[in-house]
Amino acid sequence: MTPPDPPPDPARAQALLQGSLRRERAHHDACRAALAAMIDGAREHVVTGADVSASGADAEVLGYQLRSKAKELGELPEGPLFFGRLDFDGGDRGGEHSGASYHVGRLRISEHPTRPPLVVDWRAPVSRAFYQASARDPQGVAVRRRFGWAPGSRGDSADLTGLEDEHLDEQPDEHPTEVGSWEGELERDLAGGADGLVAREIARPRVGPMRDIAATIQPEQDDLVRAALGVSVCVQGAPGTGKTAVGLHRAAYLLYTHPQRVQRGGLLILGPNRTFLSYISEVLPALGETGVRQSTVADEIAAHPVRAEDDERAAVVKHDARMAEVLRRALYARVAADGHANSLAPFDSLEVPDDSYRWRVPAAELARIVAGVRAEEPPYAVGRERVRTRVVSRIQREAERRAGPQPNGWVRRIERARSVGAYVEAVWPRARPEEVLAELLGDVGVLARAAEGVLGEDEQRAVRWARPPRSWKSARWSAADLVLLDEVAGLIEHPEGYGHVVIDEAQDLSPMECRAIARRVPYGSLTVLGDLAQGTTPWAARAWGPLLAHLGKPDATVIPLTTGFRVPRTVVAFANRLLARLDVPVPPARSLRGDGELRVVETTDIAGEVVAAVRRALDGEGSVGVVAAEGEVAAVREVLVTAGVAVSGGRVAVMPAKAVKGLEWDHVVVVEPAAIVEDEDEGEGATGRGLNRLYVVLTRAVSRLEVVHGRALPF
Repeated sequence: MTPPDPPPDPARAQALLQGSLRRERAHHDACRAALAAMIDGAREHVVTGADVSASGADAEVLGYQLRSKAKELGELPEGPLFFGRLDFDGGDRGGEHSGASYHVGRLRISEHPTRPPLVVDWRAPVSRAFYQASARDPQGVAVRRRFGWAPGSRGDSADLTGLEDEHLDEQPDEHPTEVGSWEGELERDLAGGADGLVAREIARPRVGPMRDIAATIQPEQDDLVRAALGVSVCVQGAPGTGKTAVGLHRAAYLLYTHPQRVQRGGLLILGPNRTFLSYISEVLPALGETGVRQSTVADEIAAHPVRAEDDERAAVVKHDARMAEVLRRALYARVAADGHANSLAPFDSLEVPDDSYRWRVPAAELARIVAGVRAEEPPYAVGRERVRTRVVSRIQREAERRAGPQPNGWVRRIERARSVGAYVEAVWPRARPEEVLAELLGDVGVLARAAEGVLGEDEQRAVRWARPPRSWKSARWSAADLVLLDEVAGLIEHPEGYGHVVIDEAQDLSPMECRAIARRVPYGSLTVLGDLAQGTTPWAARAWGPLLAHLGKPDATVIPLTTGFRVPRTVVAFANRLLARLDVPVPPARSLRGDGELRVVETTDIAGEVVAAVRRALDGEGSVGVVAAEGEVAAVREVLVTAGVAVSGGRVAVMPAKAVKGLEWDHVVVVEPAAIVEDEDEGEGATGRGLNRLYVVLTRAVSRLEVVHGRALPF
């Protein structure tokens, strides 16, 4: 009989741990020195590169690249330089990395370009095993090591406080968990008080802006992050599944994997509002990527300041996809084959003087030219120039039949002839988006002709201006008008496109906003992030198919993320009670976190219970969010200030329900859910999405949710 293994020696285990920590801290010091040398070297290359012998254009490009690299390294946030290590099997199972060991961090660090790196970038191909390897599929990895750093560490080696090894070369458990290897292990850690390093990092209190998740990416998230550049994906993510982080990390991955292609086309992050963008602003810099444009749809299309406000009916019609056809008709109604609509008299023919000779193009041929260009459906400005070019080509062919080939100077002179310019202006006049839209919304007849068979009479009345301005120059534009102006501008001339666009909270986009985005990524790809259950605009999508079609990517793959790590299980279960009433095809969310707390308080003293709830939250760690209906925020804030609770610049934030999407706090206090629902369903600017808004509010808590109510809960 084989004797049992001797019990572990705690003293020896502790000595081994301390020895490993000393070696890893020394390695981190070496990495820090190497990074400092890399930064100094980049700055030195900027100076020496300025003296390089090259053509002016080449020197300018080289200088820009060197300055960009130096700037990128110089702007790296302080923090730990690695969070994991991979030790590959020394035999055949280790493959091309047999016996190798790699530290994994947020960027590559090396002492010299030709020497093995001290740290490999988390996006490098070899690093994928850090996220994907398991006991069932080790992928050549013998040991995966994770490091524990003190919260808020700025990268001092002394902040390396722990490490955790997974021996993947050992035989897997004969009795696998129901939910799979990685999910089961993480679920046990989270339920048992976050003993594992990954679990502790996930459950760490939320203070300040959003953190990156490079150290804690899970396998299903990693698959999305590393999707190919040419693939457009749509992530239907339940609350707390990390969809926003996945989108940002995919952006960083694409910039690393395809730097020239992505940077040449540009990469755009679109968020729902500036508060949200501020919250996520530090994620990409922490991953080593700076200079990425982060914006909102409203900012991207802001051709004019918003100085007017539509009622809900007008806004809904203006955001409807049918408006695209109305605008197209209004724009192209300006084109007239014979010029009669845009001049005093129709053109019988076109005569172009050429010294003592006059070239003549018959009216019928002119009409065929205009009709041919119209049939090709080019952008309006392109069509205008095609008419000019084809008229001149017609004259050129006749001239060459009479006198042989004509020089380029002759062609340019004919193009600039006054009669040619007058003809083009008459049949295909210049158009400004503002002029087209002002005429459409201000003239009953123009709107009726453009909207015939598309919009009903009541819809036309809803969008028509009650008091048209004297001219488009004095028009006051609403937010919805800016979307329409962008549509007309896109019909006139296509905007410059991006190589890749990441869209967060996409479920709230209107069809016309989707079209504005689609124009900016005609040949690139999209990462679409959202949750149909969290749709809170009047036009919010109830299915992904139509929205993806409006975005120009109908074939994008929709991938659900249903397993959450942020919101505790008890909170998710409470919020899931709303799903059946939301009329969206979304499966219930599921959380691996068995910790957390839910407290529902029914009371006649709302103010007193809110103060008590906030004080209970302040007894613990982390941030506190107090969420109420928009009309109740000021009163709630006053109650807390009177009670001596700091609500400005401290741990407590008092927010209206309409502003919390995408945000999170460790503790959330929800004040009177019925009022939040009514604010959306019955208040000014009602959307009819009150229950969706409440679903968003209830899923903002990372550790604890308290619901204070005096009226019946709306579910």
